[in-house]
Amino acid sequence: MDRENHTTVAEFIFLGLAKEPEVKLLLFAVFLAVYSATVLGNLFIVALVTREPVLHTPMYFLLGNLSFLDFCYSTITAPKMLIGFLARVNTITYGGCLSQIFFFHLIGGIKIFLLTIMAYDRYVAIFHPLRYVVIMSRAVCGGLLSASWIGGFIHSIVQVSIIMRLPFCGPNKLDNFYCDVPQVVKLACTNTFVVELLMVSNSGLVTLLCFVVLFVSYSILLAKLRAGSGVGQSKALCTCISHITVVTLIFGPCIYIYMHPFHSFPTDKAVSVLYTVITPILNPFIYTLRNKDFHTALEKFKRRKVKLTP
Repeated sequence: MDRENHTTVAEFIFLGLAKEPEVKLLLFAVFLAVYSATVLGNLFIVALVTREPVLHTPMYFLLGNLSFLDFCYSTITAPKMLIGFLARVNTITYGGCLSQIFFFHLIGGIKIFLLTIMAYDRYVAIFHPLRYVVIMSRAVCGGLLSASWIGGFIHSIVQVSIIMRLPFCGPNKLDNFYCDVPQVVKLACTNTFVVELLMVSNSGLVTLLCFVVLFVSYSILLAKLRAGSGVGQSKALCTCISHITVVTLIFGPCIYIYMHPFHSFPTDKAVSVLYTVITPILNPFIYTLRNKDFHTALEKFKRRKVKLTP
């Protein structure tokens, strides 16, 4: 169908997380605090990785990029959600909805590929420690990061191009606080069975396969680390456990959302909040709380700041 002849919906209405004004104000205060902490925490990690020489390693280069992506990921959805808590009706234009879907899946796709790169980085560091700096050189890290951006872009373009072909001629209420493929597809004025299969294969199966690969990879790494001993092994073990925690928090909700048929379930909104708002704030704490290199860099940063203070 020709979208210009059949699309009459000019905007979509978000039903949001609550209807009562008192509850909306409470949620606004809570999520404003969460979003503020997400922005400050992730950008601080980016700044620290950039400024402190002790963190100028491939692992922290990738971690800094992950923090930047978490900042972007949260910013795609959180500001619009906060506006919705204060507005009587929270709307978004058709073009704005497509843009949100594009950037949401662009950043999400890059994060998935970046986490896979981070698993490879840990594999090289543990199994080939003497050649680690050579294998994970700056050029290699830059190339792998560029490949993840290209992969995320292709994934996102596929999502948006499929949505653009659908006719929207009436219903325009999205039962969520942001635009995503499952909710938008349900509003199309046509049979979406084939589209749903394409979406599940593009998002759900790819995410599931990446998760399985990462889970197996980290299981092998953990088995090798547990068989060893020493300070270096203990440090690598803590790093791998942190990575596994982040992978689970990111991939688990994504698999749930994109693997089941596009029908609403009572837990859908809670899962959406988890992986769009909560997970980006958890990552900085997971990676830094028990990380000695970060603590060392933070102490140097504090001492430098004290010296500069008159």
